[in-house]
Amino acid sequence: MNPVPRRAFIASGALAATAIATSANAAEAMPSAALHGRIRHSVCHWCFNPMPLEELALAAKAMGLGSVELVAPENFPVLRRHGLTCAIFGRHSFDKGFAHVEEHDGCVEACTRALDEAAAFGSPNVITFSGFRRGLDRETGRRNMIDGLKKVAAHAEKRGVNLCLEMLNSRVPTSMKGHPDYFCDDIDLSVDIVKSVGSERVKVLFDVYHVQIMHGDVIARIRAHAPWIGHVHTAGVPGRNDLDDAQEINYPPIMRALLEAGYKGHVGHEFIPRGPDKIAALRQAVAVCDV
Repeated sequence: MNPVPRRAFIASGALAATAIATSANAAEAMPSAALHGRIRHSVCHWCFNPMPLEELALAAKAMGLGSVELVAPENFPVLRRHGLTCAIFGRHSFDKGFAHVEEHDGCVEACTRALDEAAAFGSPNVITFSGFRRGLDRETGRRNMIDGLKKVAAHAEKRGVNLCLEMLNSRVPTSMKGHPDYFCDDIDLSVDIVKSVGSERVKVLFDVYHVQIMHGDVIARIRAHAPWIGHVHTAGVPGRNDLDDAQEINYPPIMRALLEAGYKGHVGHEFIPRGPDKIAALRQAVAVCDV
């Protein structure tokens, strides 16, 4: 391969910077959305790749959002620059988790580090996972989960940050839309685990998309599990795409059910926009959920 001439490399970098600056100016020119203020909106960065974080942060701020989430702490300065928080993030991936005893040490280390970083930045939540079943029976995995989360609970309490266990669907075989063999693929089991840990700082991440796929009956489960919900995610079913009339979830009553149940945390929009105008898709999702 021929090396890229330094001058061309600098020029391409300047063009990229100009493009982001142009997007930034456009975002800042947009009027702030007249949100009702009852739903605390957030957006997940990974779904909008390859959009630069700077561009998404500017658009989110212009819309009236308070957070861009699932952002590595190394990028917190970008959020701080725009007056945004990171509603939830983590330091280990979903393929590792507390269901297996041999993975406890690594998960404890990762969660402890993230809890410290969250407290320092002002993030309210850290995400954690069960990992995959890999032949593990339900009761053994449940006990391992409880024992493992108890190892981190005291530190979460000390830092004043929620550690949120995410339930993921195991039915959809498409990457990042489903997670076959994931252990905590049941919201009732996930809530039972966090209740058994017995800490006010160990909660569940209630992802409406995953709950709909595995169970349905979303509003009843919100009402049943409200005290243990630390964070919420949205996306359309099927497909994990836009919150539009091509998907089956009726989000406004779900948002009202959250408010009626006393939920005060963020609602993170974690859908993958179908069309080229990703910011328009985000604006639509916010409008649909802003009850």
